[in-house]
Amino acid sequence: MQKLFINGKKELSGKISISGSKNASLAILAATILSSTSKLVNVPLVEDIFTMIKLLKFIGLKISIKKDKNEININNTNKKIKTLAPYNLVKTMRAGVLVLGPLLSKYKKAKISLPGGCAIGTRPVDLHLFALKKLGAKIKIKNGYIVADAKNGLKGANINFPKISVGATENALLAAFSAEGKTTINNCAIEPEIKDLVKFLNKLGGKIKIVKRKIFVNCAKSINRRISHKVILDRIELGTYLIAAALVGKKIIINKINPSFIKSEIQILKKMGVRISVKGETVIILKSDKIKKINVSTQPYPGFPTDLQAQLMVLMTRAKGQSKITEKIFENRFMHVPELKRMGANIEIINKTAIISGPTNLTGAEVMATDLRASVSLVLAGLVADNRTVINRIYHLDRGYELLEKKLKNCKARIKRV
Repeated sequence: MQKLFINGKKELSGKISISGSKNASLAILAATILSSTSKLVNVPLVEDIFTMIKLLKFIGLKISIKKDKNEININNTNKKIKTLAPYNLVKTMRAGVLVLGPLLSKYKKAKISLPGGCAIGTRPVDLHLFALKKLGAKIKIKNGYIVADAKNGLKGANINFPKISVGATENALLAAFSAEGKTTINNCAIEPEIKDLVKFLNKLGGKIKIVKRKIFVNCAKSINRRISHKVILDRIELGTYLIAAALVGKKIIINKINPSFIKSEIQILKKMGVRISVKGETVIILKSDKIKKINVSTQPYPGFPTDLQAQLMVLMTRAKGQSKITEKIFENRFMHVPELKRMGANIEIINKTAIISGPTNLTGAEVMATDLRASVSLVLAGLVADNRTVINRIYHLDRGYELLEKKLKNCKARIKRV
């Protein structure tokens, strides 16, 4: 099993390029079920993407990858389509459930394994099924599978989500794309990844618009046979490297970004004393010696993202006084805390809030990754810690971070995979 070895306390300097968004790519790949021929560029070549490609190939789509261009070409003209997503292809990745909406929409039936992914809470699919039932699907859970059909096709409806959910919003969109009539999705997620999915669907022939927390979908009457789409940047990867630069950077430059995607993150880092400037599509982070305490709650976009909570916690260990971070999205997302404590962090969990007392000097230790974002928080901790850190179970990292070691090595980090 592979491990990462990190020798910390090395100042980072240089430029980092940000890959395409994993989460946007996964939803858009699911949406290609609705198309005939699609070309996606700026797709990050990470394990979750390869898992989704395996699933789409199993269903019957023809897919080719140009790795040197981060380009994926998808052809869905096969008449022998399987409307099945088996357990072995969905168990490691929650996004597999996103094929449910487009399969129902186009083929009027689907059998999808209940999903897996990171062990960060139950993350039920109730809201996905709630939306699809509103659109007229008949659904039952049988032997660990979601069995759904819409023999007469899906019908437009008003969907009022009781809670904001990115995945459920995506599945509702994908199902409503060609549902007869009009669909309104209320209390929806409005992440940049959702907007990128809408952009793709509109290229495909959709008539979709987002107004505040509402999405209006008119039935797509005709489908464009050939479309090309460039995936947006990965704002979570961007936020991760901003925090890395705040921890151990001398001067880090990140080009070709959209700073509007990470307004709340930049505001929080500035409040913490991070020396950060934004000029057009470039962000520059300079050495930041005095980190200030702060209280933060994770929130749906445009609030502070749950996917950066673990990384920010590492920066909080450098702040003088008590910082607090409250997790309001998932109920089990502090699994990195015991590992950070092994490295010397002073953290106490009370209900859904982590209290971080600092500043503390982290020291290298052998630690274990428990999920995707937890694993990268241990990388950040290793970069700032004394001595050597060894991170086990790094397959979690490979699910979502493209060329992580290479990007850090280019900025003089001492990191290697064994």
